Amino acid sequence: MDWQVTLFDTTVDAAEINAVSQVLTSRWLSVGAVTEAFENEFAQQLQTTGAVAVSSGTAALHLAVLALELQPGDEVIMPSMSFVASAAVTAHSGAKPVFAEIKGPHDLTIDPVDIERRITPRTRAIIAMHYGGYACDMTAILALAQKYGLTVIEDAAHAPLVQTEHGMLGTSGHIGCFSFFATKNITTGEGGMVVAQDPHILQKVRSLRSHCMTTNSWDKQKGRSSSYDVHGLGLNYRITDIGSAMGRVQLQKLAHDRQRRKALVQLYFSLLQDLPEISLPFFARQGDCAYHLFPLILSPNLDRGMIQESLKMQGIQSSVHYPPTHLFSFYQEQYGYQPGSLPITEDVAARELTLPLHPLLSDDQVSYVATAVRRLATGINSASRR
Repeated sequence: MDWQVTLFDTTVDAAEINAVSQVLTSRWLSVGAVTEAFENEFAQQLQTTGAVAVSSGTAALHLAVLALELQPGDEVIMPSMSFVASAAVTAHSGAKPVFAEIKGPHDLTIDPVDIERRITPRTRAIIAMHYGGYACDMTAILALAQKYGLTVIEDAAHAPLVQTEHGMLGTSGHIGCFSFFATKNITTGEGGMVVAQDPHILQKVRSLRSHCMTTNSWDKQKGRSSSYDVHGLGLNYRITDIGSAMGRVQLQKLAHDRQRRKALVQLYFSLLQDLPEISLPFFARQGDCAYHLFPLILSPNLDRGMIQESLKMQGIQSSVHYPPTHLFSFYQEQYGYQPGSLPITEDVAARELTLPLHPLLSDDQVSYVATAVRRLATGINSASRR
């Protein structure tokens, strides 16, 4: 499909190409000095003590869950309106993913009130996903964690370097997880990062990342060791220096890219805010944000599928973030979730539509998309009333 307006695009250019070329020329491609530099720079920007670069955002979440040493029968509370990775890594650990409601069509982050309703003696952790780059209510979530003795894992895949009253997102809770997938605000193609308040957790994650080996290949390359022991069951979740080279450049571009994203979101808001057929999540939100997604919620009388197809015919790519995880067949069959389990989430997710948003969009392209959406929403709505 030859899209006129793509859902996402990257700002990768000659700077990343040059950084990757330097790694290729060095002949050392796996975890090495470039990855160490990326980790240090990310941690410094995040104002935290350390970071561990990994192969994906899912790997970051999996390592966070493994670091908690969850047992069968344990429960982890998370939003259903999120990517499936959080639930999948919890299930892989033997624990049960317990899904909580979002706040509503105005705010697509997890609802702390509903989190508390679902806490049981088996609850061990909360996964707080900062939807679209907008912070969850961390004040309430951290209060719940303290009250019930729970660990907070922040899924900050959409929200690198977002400042809040509790510090940068990812550092507010006990463990923070980031994604550098191709569509994210920082991309390494595939990749992720784990940060933690507790240095022991961070060291556990670093060990688990590489088979729980006492010595890695970079240590051997530098002559630091010639042998190793394995002290646990680990995995290969290592990033490469190739990806890390991209990440270092992308990190430098983030502030500029975010300013552009913010301007585009404000333009969308100005062009769509007067439409009664559409509600705009986070429209009244104050404070820092990553502006990763631009979601809107259609009124019940609008057919999302028809609107998406009409946008496609005009060369506009759109998407849905996200189909509720608890309604996927595996989670229904394995845990007994059914339609109606999360009525707010199910209603909002059925009406959510994500419009294009990335730093390379022009104002004219945003106006083109907004005009198409206005025409479809008002035209379809008018037709339905006749």
